[in-house]
Amino acid sequence: MLFTETKLKGAFLIALERREDDRGYFARSFCQEEFAARGLDTRVAQCNVSFNRQKGTLRGMHFQATPHAEAKLVRCTRGAIYDVILDLRRDSPTFKEHFAAELSVSNAAMLYVPEGFAHGFQTLVEDTEVFYQMSHSYHAESARGVRWDDPAFRISWPAEAHRIVIDRDRNYPLFEE
Repeated sequence: MLFTETKLKGAFLIALERREDDRGYFARSFCQEEFAARGLDTRVAQCNVSFNRQKGTLRGMHFQATPHAEAKLVRCTRGAIYDVILDLRRDSPTFKEHFAAELSVSNAAMLYVPEGFAHGFQTLVEDTEVFYQMSHSYHAESARGVRWDDPAFRISWPAEAHRIVIDRDRNYPLFEE
């Protein structure tokens, strides 16, 4: 795996290091030793799959509050997404800054999302599937979110004539410091 730290401390874009032959390729998508060597959380308590039928589906910006804060490893296993992470760590020099990347089945890129970040994505094509590895199990009482379109974060989402956002994600309160 090839790790590239983003402008947000502790968040990494990860490329697969493919070993190709006539059959196709083989690559590791997780290695506890390589993650630990970079100080990344290596726990995998839960894995999730999100399937999205329509292009323009937006999910986010979600996180779990302490003590159930979670790190995530996100990979698009079918289709393509515009993936966004947002640093909500108040003591971070990049507090309220975001990073975005396209994750797709063709580029096989992954995004490591540290604890203290909100995460969301918008599908770029129909029939898109996203696979998550989570460091903590889901805890409904700790589930939180911030508005995907909050002016405090200035996230530029891909233009979409028909964006699909559920009421919960649309109605999070505006961010207050």
